[in-house]
Amino acid sequence: MNTQRRFPRKVKRLVVKVGSSLLANHMMKPHEASLTSLVSQLCDLRDGGIEVVLVSSGAVVLGLGALEEKVRPSDTASLQAAAAIGQALLMRLYCDYFKARGRSCAQLLLTWDDFADRTRFNNARNTLDILLKRGVVPVINENDTISTDEIKFGDNDKLSALVASLVHADLLIMLSDVDGLYKKEGGKLTELFKEIREITSEIEGSAGGVKDKNVSRGGMTAKIQAVKIASSANVPSIIANGQTDDVIRRIVLDKEPLGTYFFEKSEKLLMRKHWITFVAKPKGKIIVDDGAKKAILKGTVSLLLPGVSGYEGAFKSGDVVMIQDFQGEEIARGITNYSVSDLVKATDKKSKREVVHVDDLVVIGK
Repeated sequence: MNTQRRFPRKVKRLVVKVGSSLLANHMMKPHEASLTSLVSQLCDLRDGGIEVVLVSSGAVVLGLGALEEKVRPSDTASLQAAAAIGQALLMRLYCDYFKARGRSCAQLLLTWDDFADRTRFNNARNTLDILLKRGVVPVINENDTISTDEIKFGDNDKLSALVASLVHADLLIMLSDVDGLYKKEGGKLTELFKEIREITSEIEGSAGGVKDKNVSRGGMTAKIQAVKIASSANVPSIIANGQTDDVIRRIVLDKEPLGTYFFEKSEKLLMRKHWITFVAKPKGKIIVDDGAKKAILKGTVSLLLPGVSGYEGAFKSGDVVMIQDFQGEEIARGITNYSVSDLVKATDKKSKREVVHVDDLVVIGK
């Protein structure tokens, strides 16, 4: 019986995300065996013609280790200082390991603003395309040294999904310290999900928290949210145990069914609507009446001025806004043609001018 996993297309471009728990031990020092194995596998794939992008955590924890800290601080300034120290240590390790295999790597530090701004988004994509064409392995991390709550991803799982979308990857592999997503019954984890076609409430309920908050930031919940982003961009995902021997080689080259495999959505969002849904940060809210809500949920009409009942925030024309009903539930988001001041001045409710055009409108809830 053929037990190989079947991907929707040949894997020519791969994004691998590795968490801090695989790169550093409980003493917050580099886990050299894991680093050696990771780089070796990525180089083998690259030598075989597969382009690879690495999204790597680890800067903060390695910085804390260098400072002989035992507990992850809670204040932003201390975390940023640790990241500044640790990022240099992390990249020095990667440079040394890749050089030993005759490969070069490159560092890209990103914030949410680099994705939310269309010019910077395109610049990042162009840079990555050139690096990949030249055989260089990009190593991407969040720019923790300058990130604030306004521009943070929160975890590198989401960053890896956005990168996979950005580079049109054929597969995203998120390496964790567990074998994948397990079913949860009666508060206990039971059997491993081998394949998941759709993220349901049951699937989200099976996601747990973070094991060691001194080392890791994300958890299974964050990975499930990342899967949603990737699958909507037509990128399948796998959550697997990074401590499994040769896990990346076995998944990609041998097609061994390790971990939990998440299918991409059959109908992917257009790039513009994917950006509106998952990347751009809403700058405000527009509250609509029940009639407008009913029309919007059909997914085929624009939001017109007469349907607007209120608004919050300081948005301007061209910004992404959340569209909510009277109960405060988000039903859609989109790019507004009106600024707040425009709405204040818009006393003529008979106007049919579109506040959000249907082509710039994404239905969130039904």
